[in-house]
Parts: sequence; structure tokens; C-alpha cells
Amino acid sequence: MKKIAFFLVMLFVAAGMGFSQEANMLQWQVSSKKVSEGVYDIAAKTTIPTGWVLYGLNPSVEGLESLKFSFSNENIKLTGAPTTEQKAVLVVDPIFDGKSLSVFTANITVIQRVSIDGFVPEKLPFIISSSIRKADEFKTEESSLEVSLEGGKAVTESAARIKIPTINLASPVNDCGATSGPIADNGALSIFLLGFLGGLIALLTPCVFPMIPVTVSFFTKKASNKRQAIKNGVLYGFFILLIYVLASVPFHLLGNVQPEIFNSISTNSWLNIIFFLIFIVFAISFFGFFELTLPSNIASKADSKSGLGSIGGIFFMAVTLAIVSFSCTGPILGSLLVGSLSGGAWQLTSGLAGFGLALALPFALFAMFPNWLASLPKSGGWLDTVKKVLAFVEVALAFKFLSNADLVMHWGILKREVFIGIWVLTGLGLTLYLFGILRLPHDYKGMKISMGRKIAGLIALLFTLYLVPGLTSTKYANLKLLSGFPPPLSYSIYGKQNVHGKGLEPNVINDYEQALQMAKEQNKPLLIDFTGWACVNCRKMEENVWAQPEVYNYIRENFILVSLYVDDREKLPIEQRFTYTTAEGKQKQLITVGDKWATFQAENFNQVTQPLYVIMDTTERLLNHPVGYTPDASKYVEWLKCGRAAFGK
Repeated sequence: MKKIAFFLVMLFVAAGMGFSQEANMLQWQVSSKKVSEGVYDIAAKTTIPTGWVLYGLNPSVEGLESLKFSFSNENIKLTGAPTTEQKAVLVVDPIFDGKSLSVFTANITVIQRVSIDGFVPEKLPFIISSSIRKADEFKTEESSLEVSLEGGKAVTESAARIKIPTINLASPVNDCGATSGPIADNGALSIFLLGFLGGLIALLTPCVFPMIPVTVSFFTKKASNKRQAIKNGVLYGFFILLIYVLASVPFHLLGNVQPEIFNSISTNSWLNIIFFLIFIVFAISFFGFFELTLPSNIASKADSKSGLGSIGGIFFMAVTLAIVSFSCTGPILGSLLVGSLSGGAWQLTSGLAGFGLALALPFALFAMFPNWLASLPKSGGWLDTVKKVLAFVEVALAFKFLSNADLVMHWGILKREVFIGIWVLTGLGLTLYLFGILRLPHDYKGMKISMGRKIAGLIALLFTLYLVPGLTSTKYANLKLLSGFPPPLSYSIYGKQNVHGKGLEPNVINDYEQALQMAKEQNKPLLIDFTGWACVNCRKMEENVWAQPEVYNYIRENFILVSLYVDDREKLPIEQRFTYTTAEGKQKQLITVGDKWATFQAENFNQVTQPLYVIMDTTERLLNHPVGYTPDASKYVEWLKCGRAAFGK
């Protein structure tokens, strides 16, 4: 047991080391010189540590990052390559096949000329990428820097304003609402249950189900008595649970570095596109067109350890199961990862714990009651049916990821009706497959269709028919059972251009300063809606709670609503971008609309999850406690009224 404890401690230490932020070895001092109107020389100087060499300009060497400057502002153009005040030394480099490369060994000043078209900022952020080596030790570095520009202009006061000094979270005007975080914040429990459901589904896949009787029989035969068999089975189940929980540890460490990182990851357009492609590949594999497996040497290494000692061997048996079953569990875990990350590391831990528990329970229970094995259905064609049904589900989920990317980037590719149309076609394909009309690999003409499969086909047909009204512009288009999965109702092909409005125009706006000014003009309190394009619970609130007449009318008549999208990847105008120093003293560049509003939420309300609702008066005092996801319309109206009652006190 001590060996296992030591192994787990090492896992935590390794995770901590992997996610710790190591300080750069090169410390740069920067300056700028104005050459002409809009043209500047940016100079960066550093001292190279003793024994190290800094690679200069070696553009033709594969795998080597040349010394370069990078700028996030699209109106900046590099004029030629960087130059240096010092002369580079040519060395025969053993790391890069003995090639002669230019390096620097002492002080270096590197200069990059840039031309700026249009607005010239007072302070210009940029990144210097470099590669350094000492003997056989090689590393690359990226240094985030900022330089002042002569004649540059500061960002406008309203654009730079993030912190609201009058906010007092502990003592709002009315002591009502949520006093310890968002009300109805059962996100962790919901994710746990979804993870548990995902684990149960994973049990029915061909990668996992056949392992249950084989593994349990192994325990009962190897054990000297029944008590030992039960102990081994329970320990095996515990290790399965532990492995999945440990997988979330790095995300806790990452969250301590930057809490908003989870929202950034889960709504990153490229990450969502990658998941879309991965899920399509998984679906094609599930359909039976090819077999998707991890490299055999990975599983072999884990399996070879399963014979070590009693407890150690059981632990590596659990590792082997997790690896071998990945081809079936991967898509489910992928959905769980991206679906729960926006809620933070603890929601991810809850989801993985639920998944691991569901996967572990059968092994522990059947080890306790081996006679139950006789009641298990035999592996056979039904497992192939389950796998192909999951393939259709994976296709549907894949387009959810593509939709997330489309929404945050405003591409307009997957409008609501297009998305639902794809789901209708997917549901129709599933229906035809379950009834035996559509044949996939390993199916044959005239094969017997079981009653259970026909019932599943009927359910799939009913679900497909339920989706059809979502293709229309009628009042039935609001598919309440699916709120949050399709794009919002306003993101439509039927000419609804204002995708931000949510039906509450003209008292809704998407800029805080403008909304505050409107609130002052109309003498109304401000209702801040921290939301996201890819936020499932935000859509549920808008389509199921805000759509209720008592909620809709109360907001429309009593508030100025400002919806701030924390995942909006549209870039701010160049004159509104700046580097903000957080309350913890960390610097972050605010480049996109989402960057600004995510920082605004975190700095003023100590929350990074959405939705979050805040009521303030025209002097920016907090009128009651902020709340989060509140699916009960009556409770939400009660919260609105308690905030409205504090206005003017």
C-alpha cells in the first residue's frame, strides 16, 4: 500500500511540475525609437546566462525557432527581419546534425522595425520568441513584453475601465438573493450525474462489457478465499475511480494560475473544430468502417505491470482497462471534458468521478456477488448495435462543437435551423438503421430485428419528429427539451439580424458603458447578464425562464438589460485594446470582446462561470446578491423584484 501511496504522490508532483510556470531565463529590457510617422524601431536587450547560447536568425533549420517578434495588432507590419547590434558567431551545432548555425553568447540587442497603419497605441504589447542551448540542454522561450511609443495615444477612459470601486459584494443594498454563490447552483451534481450516465453507457460498449466477467472470474480464481476476491474486486473498482479523478488534477493547478482559462478552453474555436473532427472520426469507426485503437505498446506496458504484487498489480490492471477501453470511452470523455470545463475544475472532477464510479461499480459488485455473472447477457450482436447507435449520437454531438465555434466567431454557417436540420437527418438515419432499413458494415440483408431494437427505433423516430418544428419560424420552434444545445432562437435563417437582442429590444444592449448611460437617462436599474455564445445554461434561462410572460414583462418594464458575452472572439477596436493589471497583480492583454467582459466579471464579482445576473443602480451600487442559473421562474422573478425594490434607497 505504501508503494501505491508513493506512486499517487508522484502523480500529483508530476502534474504540479507540468503546469507550473517556469520563469524565463532571458530577461529583456525594451525601448522604441520613432523613425517617421507610424514607423518605429523596437529594441530589446538581454544578457545571455553564462554557458548558454542564444540562436540568432536561422530560418532554414527545421525544428529551430528563430529569434523573432510577434504582434497581436493586425495593423502592424514587420519591415524586414530583426537586426542585431552584435555580430553573431557561427558554431557547429551537435543538436541539429552538426550544421553551422548563428548564435550569440553574451549581451545582445535585437531591433525590429515596424510600420503601424492607423491608430498608434501609447503602449504596444508584443512577444519575443527565442531558442537557447547549454551543452545538450535545449529550450524555447516566449517573453510577453510591452513598450511605450512616442506620440502614441492612450485607450479611452471608458474602454480601459474594468474595476468598479463602488461594488460591495458583502453588503448590497438589499440582503436578498444568493448569499453564498449562485442560487440553484447544482452544476457539479448535474455534471456528476451526466458523468455517471456516460459511464453506464460506456459499460455497454464492446470495449468494456466483455471485460466484466473475464476480470471478475480472474479475481475469484486467483483469490485464496471469497473475502480476498471481494477485497481485490473492490480495490480494482476503487483504482478505476481514482484514475479518472486524478485525470482532473492538472486542471485544478491550471485554474489556480488563471481561473478564466476554463471558459477560454471550452469556447476556443480551434479546439471545438478539432473536437468536431475527432468525433466524426470516432463515429466513422463506431459505424464499423475501420477499427480505432491506441498504439499497442501503450497498453502492453501497462498490462506488463499488472503482474506486480497484489495491490500494485490490481492498480495496473485498472490502468490497462482505462487504456484498452479508450476507443469506446474517448468520445464520451471528450464530451464530458468540453461540456464541463466552462464550469471550472471541480465540475470536471465531478463528471470524471461519476464516469469512473459507473465504470467501477460492476467490477466491485460482481466480485462481491459472483453468482450474478450468470444473469449477464452474453456478448454478441447487440453490442455492435449499441456501438452503431453511439456512432449516430457522436455525429450529433460533433455538430454541437462546430456550432460552438460558429457562434463565438460569428461565421453564420450553422444557424439554428441548419443545425436542427442536421440533427433531423441524423435521427432519421438512426431510425432507419434500428428498423433494419439502413445497413452498415457487418449488417446483412434479412437479419432479425429484435423487439428491443424496434422499440429503440420508435423512440428515435418520435425524437426526430419532435425536432421538425424547430425548422420553422412558428411559436413551436422553441424546443424546450433541447434548450442550450441548438444555437439560440435569434440565430436564425429567417432574417432575425439582431442576434444579441433576445426579444427585449430596445431595453437591451451589449456594451456596459452605453447601458449605464441608458439606465441614467431612463432612471432604471441595470440588469447585467454575463453570458456566452456556447453557454448551455444561458440558453436554458433565455428560452425557458425569460420566455415566461411574468419574467419577460418584468425585465422589459423595469430594467435596462446588458448582455455581456465572455466568450465573444470578435476583436476589440485597436484603440480599445490594452494590458490590464488584475487585483492579484497579474497582467493580461484584453484583445477580444470576450477578454474584456470575462475580466470585468472576474474582477468585480469574483465569478468566472455563466450565467451570472447582477442588479445595480445608476451609481453602480450592488442592489442585491448576484445569482446564477435559476431554472425556477418564480424564484427568478422574486430575485428581480427584491433588486428592483432596492432601487432609489
